[in-house]
Amino acid sequence: MTEAAHHIREGDARALARAATGIENRDPQALETLRDLAPFAGHARIVGITGPPGAGKSTLVDALATAVRKQGKTLAILAVDPSSRLTGGAILGDRIRMQQHYADPGIFIRSMATRGSLGGLARATANLAQLMDAAGKDYVIVETVGVGQDEIEIAGLAQVTVVVLVPGMGDDVQAIKAGIMEIADIFVINKSDQPGATRVEQELQAMLSLEHGRQPAIVKTVATTGEGIEPLLEAIANVSPRSHSLTVSSPTIDHLGIAVKSLEESIAFYESLGFRVSHRETVSAEKVQVAMLPAGDSNIELLEPSAPGSPIEKFLAARGPGLHHIALKVPDLEASIASLQSTGARLLNAPRRGAGGHMYVFVHPASTGGVLLELIQESTN
Repeated sequence: MTEAAHHIREGDARALARAATGIENRDPQALETLRDLAPFAGHARIVGITGPPGAGKSTLVDALATAVRKQGKTLAILAVDPSSRLTGGAILGDRIRMQQHYADPGIFIRSMATRGSLGGLARATANLAQLMDAAGKDYVIVETVGVGQDEIEIAGLAQVTVVVLVPGMGDDVQAIKAGIMEIADIFVINKSDQPGATRVEQELQAMLSLEHGRQPAIVKTVATTGEGIEPLLEAIANVSPRSHSLTVSSPTIDHLGIAVKSLEESIAFYESLGFRVSHRETVSAEKVQVAMLPAGDSNIELLEPSAPGSPIEKFLAARGPGLHHIALKVPDLEASIASLQSTGARLLNAPRRGAGGHMYVFVHPASTGGVLLELIQESTN
């Protein structure tokens, strides 16, 4: 175990904060610390708090934090804020609202900038949730930015998803039900002391009556006074948590690149085996024609030179048709490049866009044991 991981397990808040910053910045050492801590994850309950703007999510999270601490349990709050257009950092509204907890060593609060990510979360949110879990927190509460109909990434992260609504939404409940309404384990009607709370509850009950086998709890709260917070915490504890793996993603094989003299002849051969071409294009930067054939979870990429002097033409002249490269899909291309450069690996190009629009780099065979390796940025869509 690294020294940083040891300090985090010992409860060192500064070490935890440094690791969180490193993970957000995709620092290879911080990601290595996260891997060292992975065996200690699995204790915390990961709770997602989501809903439309103005629902009072931050105030609700603040009240939940107070209730959790009254039970003698620890928690981390990951508040995903919109990115500042000036600095790219988080607009720290959530931190301002939660100032009362900063002197409490049992609460760790982190505001995260979306940095252009969609779905209501920041790119590193899952990794930070795992970090907080492995650090020994009893609860990890993830508050999304204000979301709309189909920004439902939180459901893939949280074990328990709480959707917060407020009176005055009226027909909006029906309008958004095809998105965030379908991911709720618990519905919270916040600001329930205001007119219209009963109508929201009735619309929820009517909507849920049409579904079978799914009965999310409905809890009324007034987060500013603490009303309903204890029942909400009890409802969270009673939900059977969904199992999610928060481990750092490992690279997977995206495709095998095969140099061929004729795409048409090679395609005919593979089609005789039952393969079908899913994509064809010419990549001008590499002077190559590409045909992609899905093969289970990966692909076979056939490569024919499209112009004299292309890398594929040179390969064919030197070695003849055959395996040209292996392509690995990585969760964070920038972090992978930084890690490779720290070991002295030789990269053949700066990141650029290839077939299908993905970003990629090639690693020289001298650094890989004799095989040309392509690293591809895993899709974030």
